[in-house]
Amino acid sequence: MSRVPGWLERVGAGISRVGERLDERRAEGDALSADGSHDESPHDQVPPPPDYAPAVSARPEPAAAVPWGLRVAAEASWRLLVLAGMVWILMKIIASVQLVVFAFVAALLITALLQPTVARLRRHGVPRGLATALTAVLGFVIMGLVGWFVVWQVQENIDNLSSQVQDGIDELRRWLLNSPFHVTESQINDIAKSLRDAIGANTDEITSAGLEGVTVIVEAMTGILLAMFSTLFLLYDGKRIWEWTLKLFPAQARPGIAGAGPRAWRTLTAYVRGTVIVALIDAIFIGLGIFFLGVPMAVPLAVFIFLFAFIPLVGAVVSGALAVVVALVTQGVFTAVMTLVVVLAVQQIEGHILQPFILGRAVRVHPLAVVLTVAAGGMVSGIGGAVVAVPLVAVTNTVVVYLRSWSQEAAMKQTPAPHGATAVDAAPVDPPQS
Repeated sequence: MSRVPGWLERVGAGISRVGERLDERRAEGDALSADGSHDESPHDQVPPPPDYAPAVSARPEPAAAVPWGLRVAAEASWRLLVLAGMVWILMKIIASVQLVVFAFVAALLITALLQPTVARLRRHGVPRGLATALTAVLGFVIMGLVGWFVVWQVQENIDNLSSQVQDGIDELRRWLLNSPFHVTESQINDIAKSLRDAIGANTDEITSAGLEGVTVIVEAMTGILLAMFSTLFLLYDGKRIWEWTLKLFPAQARPGIAGAGPRAWRTLTAYVRGTVIVALIDAIFIGLGIFFLGVPMAVPLAVFIFLFAFIPLVGAVVSGALAVVVALVTQGVFTAVMTLVVVLAVQQIEGHILQPFILGRAVRVHPLAVVLTVAAGGMVSGIGGAVVAVPLVAVTNTVVVYLRSWSQEAAMKQTPAPHGATAVDAAPVDPPQS
């Protein structure tokens, strides 16, 4: 082996001596600590706080520092934001296929009206296909005849109505000049000039609206055909369609949905049939009233009153105002006032007698909910949204109430039965016999 250089031996010896000195000092420190005479160096000692210093508590976790109410509000807020986003996306999808949605909803309403007739024919031994065909054809023929009759009446009376409207405007002008409202000739001329200017300025818009009317007619015919085919299939195969729809829900939710579906359908049927009866009564009595008052086109006006009755609250006001305006411009102020009296009387009877008696408890929706729902439906989808809003809320209310009671019953069934001392306490006690 080669010899180790001298300088390397000297370095190793120095390191050994430093290690020995460190071991000696460590041993001395352990001995002093055992005696308790020297625990730590003076520089490591921390002076205790004075007696007057306030006590400082430990800081809580950040989540625990947030108030409980604020945490609940935050948890509910982000869930509401998610639901609002889902509703917004759903509304966008519905708006893109609005024609199909309205056609199917119209088919549901017509089916709710015609389905009891199909069931009655089935009970008398008529085959399902024949009962469906007879009911659908009869229903569509009646609706078609009503539409044709309205158009025919308007075309037959439009010339006479135009002359009566002109005479009525002249009479209204004379009445305003002699009325206590102090209306002058120049004010009436200014109003007439403003109307002519407005019509002249909007000629291009009126022309474009007329051109777009062709598209509207095509869309209307498409929607009518879709509604007719959907009604036929719903009348003929509605049960199997409902059973297939149930398969789209999770297995655990199917029993509750299966129980809520028939109740929702009964609510919708009661609403449609009750609304038809109330609208028919309104149309008959208001139509008879304006007929005896000599208002022209009483029958078409009665049909409009019947159709507008399907728009809760708003429809009655619009149809009544239309009848009053026609009476005003054709027969004068007195006839218009009498028409207004007839309309208000029939509507009061409807609101206080017909609606509670015919609809009863089948459609339990608060009037405030009806107003807000009709307004929201009209803002979202126009007249179609206003028509669909109330039955949608009524059906939703029925479904929610049933699902709530069903979930409570299911929770009670899953609760374990009492046993031991609890079972003895819960057992009924027979009354003492005398």
